[in-house]
Amino acid sequence: MLDPLLVPELREMLNDSDVSAMREFCAIFHPAVVAENLGALVTAEAWKVLSQSPLQRQVEVFEFMELDRQIELVSTLEKAHLSALIEEMAPDDRVGLLRNLEDDQVELLLPLVAQAERSDIRKLLSYPESSAGALMTTEYASLREELTVREALAALHSQAPNRETIYYVYVLDEARHLHGFVSLRKLILARPDSLVRDIMDRDVLSVRVDEDQESVANKMARYDFIAMPVVDDENRLVGIITHDDVLDVMREEATEDAHRMGAVAPLEESYLGTPFHTLAWKRGIWLILLLVAGFGTSSLLNLYDGVTEQHEWLVWFLPLVLASGGNSGSQSATLIIRSMSLGELNRSNQNRIIRREVATGVALGTAMGLLALVFSVQYVPWTHALVVGGTIALVVTFGTTNGTLLPIMLRRLGFDPALMSNPLIASLSDALGVLIYYNVALLFLRSV
Repeated sequence: MLDPLLVPELREMLNDSDVSAMREFCAIFHPAVVAENLGALVTAEAWKVLSQSPLQRQVEVFEFMELDRQIELVSTLEKAHLSALIEEMAPDDRVGLLRNLEDDQVELLLPLVAQAERSDIRKLLSYPESSAGALMTTEYASLREELTVREALAALHSQAPNRETIYYVYVLDEARHLHGFVSLRKLILARPDSLVRDIMDRDVLSVRVDEDQESVANKMARYDFIAMPVVDDENRLVGIITHDDVLDVMREEATEDAHRMGAVAPLEESYLGTPFHTLAWKRGIWLILLLVAGFGTSSLLNLYDGVTEQHEWLVWFLPLVLASGGNSGSQSATLIIRSMSLGELNRSNQNRIIRREVATGVALGTAMGLLALVFSVQYVPWTHALVVGGTIALVVTFGTTNGTLLPIMLRRLGFDPALMSNPLIASLSDALGVLIYYNVALLFLRSV
């Protein structure tokens, strides 16, 4: 969190060229705090402070910075310093950075990186950006099943400094096929002469290297894993995905869904990091679509112009009718899309959820229709109030049904259900509300 007291102190250190104070600042605070406060400085000032600390500490702080800030900082670094920084970064973090650099810049940089890291980088860069392979790290702890617990702990002692996590240790054969895993807790509690094969868990939940990152995040959230193994087509372990990377994915996916639900094309960078013309385009394209939908509703209203002239009171309650349908549809769409994101809605329970939402729509529509009848009878005769109440009941029922079915239909067609944004649901409900309202009025008023 940005500390308003630390930033002035940083500027004073820079003005005084107080190297020891800068070094102490980088050393005593958590890397996330250092990164956050360096974000308030310009690039040159941030590097002047950060360069007073050892390379390993620089990496720890750098990895806590936002991606757009990282790109801004590395653009000013000398190649030697940048290559050293990248070598020390965690594999998943450095690949995330390199994916966002220019291709020619990456090609110039890679020859300066050690051969082992260079091969690892090229391998991870070859996976699709939103796949498990692009998200994973290759720094995992592994053991052979014929080792004793005493030997396993000794092996872990030597592996630990270079591994992302050692809480889960994966049991592999010579060809890296995944046979099981054992937790560090179980190793510590086991008898020293026990064999790893006797205490390991053989029922391993893993993800495929080409699996979508959102699916991976949902699996890890469901099982509360700290890390999950990633395997190839032959069940060979190629990496692990850790909980901190999954948190980033879930935040990213939730942000994208929130943008779409608000009728904004997802931003690839932060709000302030997005150029003005890009922000205007991503918002404007949806607003134009909604404008077209609004014209459709206006055209429908024009068709019933004669009815409105004969019964002016219909206009009084039109906003009430349209708002009720739009609100009920938006509620259902939000619930359904969120259930999809959490993996709660699938083919086995889809029909049950649809029936539940339709029943909810009928119940809510009936209740709101009765309330509308009670309120509207204060302004118009009860025969007219029946039109308002009946229409409210119908539009709420149909709005709820539309908000449920449309995201499901989109997913079946292979599109992101979040494209069915709340404003779009409201616009579609408006058109449906006009049709229902005026047709109910025509049918009822002709019969009385």
